[in-house]
Amino acid sequence: MNPFENSFNFPTTRREFLSTGARGIGLLAYSQYAPSFLNAAPAPEKDRSIFVLIQLAGGNDGLNTLAPFEDDRYYRLRPRLALKKSEIIGIADNLGFHPACRELATLYGDGKLGIIQNVGYPNPNRSHFRSSEIWETASDSDDYLANGWLGRYFDNNCKSAREESDPQGVHVGGDTPQSFSSEIPHNLFGIRRLNRRKGNGNSQELLENLARISPQNESAGFLSHTLMNTLVTEKRVRKIASRYRPQSEYPSTRLGNSLRGVSAMIASGLETRVYFVSQTGYDTHANQKQIHKRLLGELSGALGAFQNDLKAHGLEDQVLTMTFSEFGRRPAENNGGGTDHGTAAPLFVMGSRLKNNLLGTPPNLDIGKKEDLAHSTDFRQVYATVLDNWLECSSESVLGQKFKPLPFV
Repeated sequence: MNPFENSFNFPTTRREFLSTGARGIGLLAYSQYAPSFLNAAPAPEKDRSIFVLIQLAGGNDGLNTLAPFEDDRYYRLRPRLALKKSEIIGIADNLGFHPACRELATLYGDGKLGIIQNVGYPNPNRSHFRSSEIWETASDSDDYLANGWLGRYFDNNCKSAREESDPQGVHVGGDTPQSFSSEIPHNLFGIRRLNRRKGNGNSQELLENLARISPQNESAGFLSHTLMNTLVTEKRVRKIASRYRPQSEYPSTRLGNSLRGVSAMIASGLETRVYFVSQTGYDTHANQKQIHKRLLGELSGALGAFQNDLKAHGLEDQVLTMTFSEFGRRPAENNGGGTDHGTAAPLFVMGSRLKNNLLGTPPNLDIGKKEDLAHSTDFRQVYATVLDNWLECSSESVLGQKFKPLPFV
């Protein structure tokens, strides 16, 4: 009799597995391919560095995120779209946050939010697909790379999928990001929504059917191993998220829920080093004022709650968070009350161990209405800093060339 013929709650930890008694013996036949938690693994490092990457998908408008409110050229280029001086949250002589970014302004004042100004790359591409691909693979604009920059980090510094226990990378809210694409298979995990009350009703049936099939060769066994790991990890992550008690109030938005889940996974002690979260909607060709205000408010509220939650759990020193977007918007407004695809824009880094929180030179607005910003910081300098100084990996081995790091960590 197959021990899985009668349905039971599939284990999510080694202790649960052992407590199932004889019903667990069936898995011993598959020990070569069984989920990694069944092997005794060392406790996760309590001081490991963790990287959280947040994509602002669609192309965030940098000039209204951080407005040069004393520059007359800003108002000339955006007679209707420019923010009023009276509502901008000033942080420097000629730089201030959008009024929806109050939490970000507070983090900046506390030294926990860094701004890297005017980030882009040479010969910029204005296609969403291609520019996203350039940012996610860290390629030159005329080069096409198969694997993502974080995937190459996994290849250089992490075990293969056959050897890993907890996922090396987790992505929340969408398809597997191209940033995670790698040469070697790794234990990666993705989940669309963490606040769903009930799991997939087909997962248990699928797992039981899998358990009835004896692997006939190494490839089939590896596939079984991967699927079992995925199902077990999903149940474990949902359990972690449902039981988590955050120490700050997250906004009831998709991004807020995603970062709440990331905080739960970090606090649970998962060995995962990299998390990827996406916020969509930044392609503001029309009616930008209200759309952008809402998006920035969601971003600011979620990041503020996330950082405060990490602090309350004693985890803020371990986590570096960074935003990126495939491009900024054109400096001049269009006829639809929005902005078209542009080039450079600021990005944010967040954490308690920042060395500097305003880097890079501001964009030059002495340009015509149909011209774009010229970037002053290559985004791969930011990546090199994260790799060398935070993830402790040779950036040159990942990026394929040497980029001058920035002094933010």
